[in-house]
Amino acid sequence: MMTKSLLTLLFFPTALCLFAFDDTSTAPSSNNGAVLEVDGTKLSIADMEQKHPFGLFQARNAFYQAETKALNDFATEYLLEQEAQKEHVTVEELLERHANSVVPKGDPSEEALRLYYEGTESKEPFEAVRAGILDHIRQSRMFKAKTEYVQTLRSKAKIAVSVAPPLAAVSLKDTPVRGVAANALVTLVEYADYECPYCQQVQPVLDKLEAEYKGKVTFAYKDLPLPMHPHAQKAAEAAHCAGAQGKYWEYHDMLFATKKLEISQLKEDAGALKLDTAAFDKCLDSGEQAETIKAQNAEAQSLQLQGTPSFFINGQFFSGGFTYEQFRGILDGALNASSAPVTEAAKR
Repeated sequence: MMTKSLLTLLFFPTALCLFAFDDTSTAPSSNNGAVLEVDGTKLSIADMEQKHPFGLFQARNAFYQAETKALNDFATEYLLEQEAQKEHVTVEELLERHANSVVPKGDPSEEALRLYYEGTESKEPFEAVRAGILDHIRQSRMFKAKTEYVQTLRSKAKIAVSVAPPLAAVSLKDTPVRGVAANALVTLVEYADYECPYCQQVQPVLDKLEAEYKGKVTFAYKDLPLPMHPHAQKAAEAAHCAGAQGKYWEYHDMLFATKKLEISQLKEDAGALKLDTAAFDKCLDSGEQAETIKAQNAEAQSLQLQGTPSFFINGQFFSGGFTYEQFRGILDGALNASSAPVTEAAKR
């Protein structure tokens, strides 16, 4: 699990609550003509997407990520070869000179190895796995040194990958939004679950971003209560019951702040926000907002979302919990792209 390619330069967060889901996506077809024939009737990709607009979205997104990674790997390979030519050595000799040479000499002490062994919680005796642990530590040191050297080369170069990501036209119908402004060029849509720990962890980051990008970015929230979270469905309904009284976002924020999701606690929150508690209780107990949650869940299923939190920023898909700095980079890039003049090539 800890072995990674030297040339891997793209990192995608994986902190998310997951569905149990079998991914059978394949690379997208570029054929706009007939790609399927059933009983003599020829059907195209367009025929399928007319009924299932997002049917190939995740397949295309997987292909985009693989293509982007391959191009970044090739950029690194090119930089290493160019640097090797400058120093009149092979790439292997270049890495030996600038990376392997800085790897710490000597092996960890026996005490350090035993501490590492305890952290693995292995059922094998220490003596049986000692050699493997030592080899792993040596390889990790080499990998770290090589990665740092590659990063220095990349930091000095100007690298731009011009591959357009697939975009999904996510509807905002019946979706709570905030930060709306006439000049807002970017829309961030989050699919989340109030009981998902990763959604709870990323919420402070989103709150900070909303304050910083006020008037520039529109934030939208869609419910995707996962089956393994027994309180998520009613929590989502409760937020929309509060929304019926004009306090959706106040309730939404309270749920993430308190993390109290029992039915009695949901009703207490309504009282704390000075809502009409009788109307709120009736809404929650009757499942008045259940269809709204069901519709958003169905949309998430059509997009083949595998967990929460999932994000669409101007239609581009991002999965997992991002850091504040990563979100800023994505939002700034989207703002720059949205404000740039559209060329004929971009339109095509």
